Amino acid sequence: MNISRRAFTTSTCAGLAMGMIAGPAVAQDGSIGDELLGRTDFWTALEAYIYAYPLVTMEYTRRVITNVAEPQGTKAPMGQIGRLRAYPDASFRDVTAPNADTLYTYAFFDVAKEPYVLSLPDLGDRYALFPMLDGWTNVFEVPGKRTTGPGAQTYAITGPGWTGALPEGVTEYKSPTSMVWLLGRIYCTGTPEDYAEVHRLQDEVKLVPLSGFGTDYTPPAGKTDPAIDMKTAVREQVNALDAVAYFKLFCDLLKTNPPAAADAPLLEQLATIGIVPGKDFDESKLDVVLQKRLPQIAYARIMLHFKDSGGDVEDINGWAYTTKTGLYGTDYLQRALITAIGLGANRPQDAIYPTSTKSGSGLFTRDYNGSENYVINFAKGHLPPVNGFWSITMYDAGYFFVDNPLNRYSISARQELKANADGTTDIYIQYESPGADKESNWLPSPKGKFILMMRLYWPKEGNPSILDGSWVLPAATKTG
Repeated sequence: MNISRRAFTTSTCAGLAMGMIAGPAVAQDGSIGDELLGRTDFWTALEAYIYAYPLVTMEYTRRVITNVAEPQGTKAPMGQIGRLRAYPDASFRDVTAPNADTLYTYAFFDVAKEPYVLSLPDLGDRYALFPMLDGWTNVFEVPGKRTTGPGAQTYAITGPGWTGALPEGVTEYKSPTSMVWLLGRIYCTGTPEDYAEVHRLQDEVKLVPLSGFGTDYTPPAGKTDPAIDMKTAVREQVNALDAVAYFKLFCDLLKTNPPAAADAPLLEQLATIGIVPGKDFDESKLDVVLQKRLPQIAYARIMLHFKDSGGDVEDINGWAYTTKTGLYGTDYLQRALITAIGLGANRPQDAIYPTSTKSGSGLFTRDYNGSENYVINFAKGHLPPVNGFWSITMYDAGYFFVDNPLNRYSISARQELKANADGTTDIYIQYESPGADKESNWLPSPKGKFILMMRLYWPKEGNPSILDGSWVLPAATKTG
């Protein structure tokens, strides 16, 4: 992992940490004390926290999403398909940065004991993809229209140590971990007629253990745990863990979700603070001061990467985006950041997520705020170049949907956008309606701060393309 100590001691990081950390580890000016920064075990613990963040977050997400007796809405028991029947609304808090362009067909399942078999229907011309994430948030397989075509398909997802024979016509997908998250997305316009058609396709997606494949398998009722917090956002629950509880859980998860071979150099260091794959966490090796200070400092470092990420992020016209999602290798800091702000992100060939938090440029930037009006102007013939679809989604400062009178959380060609007389297209971003004649192009904002995220599903390659920078997303400009 490449954590820059110089960057970490800047006033930027100090600002992130201010108000979250108290005590002798923080100097009077808000920076982290030299004594702590000079300790090797501090840097090792910091790397360990960042390295573990995706696996711990995935476990908390799994707990919340599967803590029901039967599939309902955004939740489904372990090993069972959940089907989101309508777009999420502003009350949705299960996952940060949700989308309002596709209907999710999803499942958490455990392949430690035996494989699971996934059957996909013939999707015709409809755009869909079914990415599968391991416990570390890597997208290890992604069947769908772009990769495997729209026809009917059957896959067996097998665990890290599984060997054996599979039925004829079943393709094996090897999961690096026992924990698997299927996060399928099927495009839907949102009309009653299209909802009905997508619901039919969702019902034809099947998931059964290998022992139940080809039989009249009926899944058992799910088990619920009243101790699981179903109200607090997962990110807040993870960030609230003290260092000991965090690393204890991490070590438990490592027993069935093994690290990659490339992680070996880092794991040698982590052993010095009590983290050894396959063993319980030895908290006696983690200093008491670090136990108290580490979580807040480490999360600040993750979020600092959003601002100071070197070659990982392009920042053009106020839009920051990365082509490093879905597969991370040993870029643990990037993996942790995407976990924090966009858990479940696809590979870049499937989706790019430009994000904008401020208007203006250079030294003259300021947070977006609903007290002001903004416009995004697309030149004639320069709407986003995609093979799938595109959208711009409105989030509040916590990356959740914003309540509004139209119940519109994203805007795209689905709204039948009106072009200007010169062929350009304006998107109006503001709290109050821009007028009845412009509401088709209106993305409502909250009264306070907000964040914009664009989604380009299956971006085109070649000129123009966001993948190589030959297509540039225009800025959201303050008006009035």
